[in-house]
Amino acid sequence: MSVHPDLHQRYVQACQNLGQSETPFIAHALQEAEKNYKIRRTKGITLKIAGNNHLVPVQRVTADNLQVLTSVLQNTGFVTGLDLRWNVLTDAGAKHMATFLQENSTLRYLNLMFNDIGTSGAELIARALHRNETLLYLRMTGNKIGNKGGMFFASMLQINSTLEKLDLGDCDVGTQCLIAIATALTQNKSVKAVNLNRPLLYSQEEETTVHIALMLKLNSSLVELHLCKHEMKNFGVERLCEALYENSSLRYLDLSCNKITCDGVKFLGELLKRNQTLEILDLSANRIEDDGAIYLSEALALYNRTLQALSVVSNNIRGKGLVALSDATKMNTELSYIYIWGNKFDEATCVAFSELIRTGHLKPNCTDVEPYEVDGHAHLAQLSHGLKQHYYWTPSCGEVTDKDANASLAIAAVSEF
Repeated sequence: MSVHPDLHQRYVQACQNLGQSETPFIAHALQEAEKNYKIRRTKGITLKIAGNNHLVPVQRVTADNLQVLTSVLQNTGFVTGLDLRWNVLTDAGAKHMATFLQENSTLRYLNLMFNDIGTSGAELIARALHRNETLLYLRMTGNKIGNKGGMFFASMLQINSTLEKLDLGDCDVGTQCLIAIATALTQNKSVKAVNLNRPLLYSQEEETTVHIALMLKLNSSLVELHLCKHEMKNFGVERLCEALYENSSLRYLDLSCNKITCDGVKFLGELLKRNQTLEILDLSANRIEDDGAIYLSEALALYNRTLQALSVVSNNIRGKGLVALSDATKMNTELSYIYIWGNKFDEATCVAFSELIRTGHLKPNCTDVEPYEVDGHAHLAQLSHGLKQHYYWTPSCGEVTDKDANASLAIAAVSEF
């Protein structure tokens, strides 16, 4: 392990050895990493070479660039995280990364979201993780690996016992892959968080939700589960709730952008009356309406004292349901974060949430609305807060301090491991 990092010098030498020209953006990132390491002397640093960095001139990383970079990092023990999001890495780049993962024993965080890695690249990376025993967190978000590529990760989960967080959202995985992953997670004891957002499903039978529910009955290690855009309806929600009566580990459940109505929320309301584990529930972009909001409000006001964050953004809820939620927030001291934008506000709603914020029952940075007054009437303006505020990006400066599940899959720092 290097005590005195000289990443930039190694990079210059590696470019000469491989006959490639230096990339200013990578050189700058390596110099910044050296500087930060010397100042902070932390156990590990994350090398940030994200292609969507707007603070410095960016030349997006290619497979050839990655070959040089991995040769530089191979024996550099203090680099424990690598952020390569929003670049142009293809399956050729995945081959270099797979070789690196097989030989490296210090990398714990790898972010490859929104590159151009396909099925064969997914196979190479997944197979590398059969042997790798150090990587804790992998984001493949937005790489079109397809159902076949996802199957390689499902197989990997049957072998790998180290990985804790896996993000396969927006990867075009299908029914077969989701069922295989659910099956693997019935035995896997290491994975704590998984993102399966926006699969490509062609059936209305909700087979995948049934298999995920069966997994939740048996899995005792999963803490965070994202099931956004699964075409889930009330039948699927009922199956999940039945499973969660027997589950005592899941803390964050994301059911956003599905087809859940008030009838499905009735099952969630009953679950919340008895569940002592769930801390974050995301129901954004469903259609629970007033009746669904009232079911949730009754459970949260009178029974549940565990849930800390609730999002009902864009659910066609009117004043009656929103006022009920504000009353529940007033009575429930554990419910600290609530997000309501995109519903149908009336004056009673605006007054109720203005009063919540004014009296301190709801802190201004714990919701997505801000009160203001015009001609003696209360109104609510939208704030840039929410459960997925940092899902696709993280701030370039400073740390994200809000506890309200800007999902751990999106913002958890390597230093937290």
